[in-house]
Amino acid sequence: MDHVILMALVATLGTWSVTALGAATVVFFRTPEGKTLNLMLGFSAGVMVAASFWSLLQPAIERAEAMDGMPAFLVATGGFLCGAGFMWGSDRIVSRARGRADSAQGEPGDRLHRIVMLVLSITLHNIPEGLAVGVAFGTLRGGASMEELMGAVTVAVGIGLQNFPEGAAVSIPLRREGYSRRKGFLLGQASGMVEPVAGVIGALLVVYMETILPFALSFAAGAMVLVAVHELIPECQRNQEKAPYSATMGIILGFAVMMLLDVMLG
Repeated sequence: MDHVILMALVATLGTWSVTALGAATVVFFRTPEGKTLNLMLGFSAGVMVAASFWSLLQPAIERAEAMDGMPAFLVATGGFLCGAGFMWGSDRIVSRARGRADSAQGEPGDRLHRIVMLVLSITLHNIPEGLAVGVAFGTLRGGASMEELMGAVTVAVGIGLQNFPEGAAVSIPLRREGYSRRKGFLLGQASGMVEPVAGVIGALLVVYMETILPFALSFAAGAMVLVAVHELIPECQRNQEKAPYSATMGIILGFAVMMLLDVMLG
């Protein structure tokens, strides 16, 4: 039991380190190009949408079908909607708090507001991502086959992979807004710090409450899809005059890479 929690911690520390690597790309950009940023954001969105099905929803449905109780489609749908609702509620709270702060200062700060929302949304969605990794490793308690172990590793690798462009997607816009490279990197990597905590919590929940696993997986999927559709895709579609298809190709490439990883390693 303790070893799966340790594995979940190590795996989520790894995904956090990949976020930090992505944030470190700010060192190489003096004036970040919109095309590059759009490609990174699109890639991240594509990976998240693909991972929400192959790494989260599909396993959730399979595990719910193997359990007695509620029908699998209700568990998956309910968890998905709750995850999306959680992220929507979090976004509304953050937007309202930011609006009050702007009103108090008498400055709208639209561009800064977009950056704050992007940073907070990526940080918030890292919580269910960490939970997803923790849940995946929590299922390995009591011994597991090589296929099950590879499935857990696939989830961690997939999430770590899409964490790289997300770290860059935080640090590079901050640099564009005038922040130093050091501050951009620190804030970028900080967005992934919640993953190890969430990973341990996810593993503990599954170890002691196995019945929540399908719901937890579909919850994480709903949260990831909402962030991808509401935050990352609109953000990557900005300023496309010079390269109108860069964001779209990023989304397609990210989806394909995540699908390939899941099919090959799963």
